[in-house]
Amino acid sequence: MEINAKYTSFCAVGDSFTEGMSDLLPDGSYRGWADLLAGRMAAHTPGFRYANLAVRGKLIGQIVDEQVEAAAAMKPDLITLVGGLNDTLRPKCDMGRVRGLLEEAVERLAPACEQLVLMRSPGRTGPVLERFRPRMEELFSYVDELAERHGALVVDLYGSAALSDQRMWDVDRLHLTGEGHRRVAEAVWQTLGLEAEDDWQTPLPPALLPGWAARRASDLRFARRHLGPWIGRRLTGRSSGDGLPAKRPELLPYEPPLA
Repeated sequence: MEINAKYTSFCAVGDSFTEGMSDLLPDGSYRGWADLLAGRMAAHTPGFRYANLAVRGKLIGQIVDEQVEAAAAMKPDLITLVGGLNDTLRPKCDMGRVRGLLEEAVERLAPACEQLVLMRSPGRTGPVLERFRPRMEELFSYVDELAERHGALVVDLYGSAALSDQRMWDVDRLHLTGEGHRRVAEAVWQTLGLEAEDDWQTPLPPALLPGWAARRASDLRFARRHLGPWIGRRLTGRSSGDGLPAKRPELLPYEPPLA
């Protein structure tokens, strides 16, 4: 198969979703949809170059300050930008400021590449996220508006029933599994107009739900190991990505991870 030859380089910008949590590799690093997408492109384009500047926990202001300028300076053919969702999940969120920063990012990135790709992040149900849903949907509506204004593509993951399946999410209930990331990579691939490998929205086979006691035990483990620390970081203004570098800070020829 031949793909559009103009995509000879790719830079990913964002937070944990683009960093690849929780698609864990044997060496303890994360892969994720951006790595998978770069690998598919590299398989068809000799010398394909890839950078991933995303760092977990980053707010849209941090993405603008720490990643956008570097990505624009690389002038890759393709840039993906996914950000702002962490802001909407904070106890207090100035949505006007979030929109303004997202617009600044798009205005700087769109002219620096052949194609900018934005996303409506995957949604899922649950009492914790439900209270933030109006903010999330406001963010995604603005993503659509910016894309239309600046000629960007939008990958709509938010409306996918398949990605809302709880089996697509890791035990922290915030990050996709390896299969979830694989489907996101396929969704981006198809949005770019490339030949589909499969239908990324195909539902998983039906599964037997665990009993009430097992579900409550799972909820308690989740609250203790993940929800409590997550709430604590947001109340204190800390981030899981504080002090962490980007995993691929330079636009270099793609090399597959060690198996």
